[in-house]
Amino acid sequence: MEIWINPACSKCRGALDLLDAEGAGYTVRRYLEDVPSEDEIRAVLGRLGLEPWDITRVQEAEAGELGMKDWAREDSSRERWIRALAGHPRLIQRPIITADDGTAVIGRTEEAVRDALSR
Repeated sequence: MEIWINPACSKCRGALDLLDAEGAGYTVRRYLEDVPSEDEIRAVLGRLGLEPWDITRVQEAEAGELGMKDWAREDSSRERWIRALAGHPRLIQRPIITADDGTAVIGRTEEAVRDALSR
């Protein structure tokens, strides 16, 4: 299991606390320092079953500067979104937990983290 975190994020810290309390084995990826490639973002999207706009923090200032709220959310725009996430990792929703069964969840709630643990 791997968890993509921003250490400054309270949701990330809460997910780590729960994983620790449950004795889970995991690796931490500080994705702002170890930025995921476009291919890694595509792979995690596949594991999540989501589109890039579904994991984009469009309320962030960087998203506003890029005008992302106005970007099309359709297949033809998918690569543009992925490039933006790879180029601006702060825009990636967090924490993302990749489960051992090949799936992933966005672990913003205790329920989501427990779901990842059960996989």
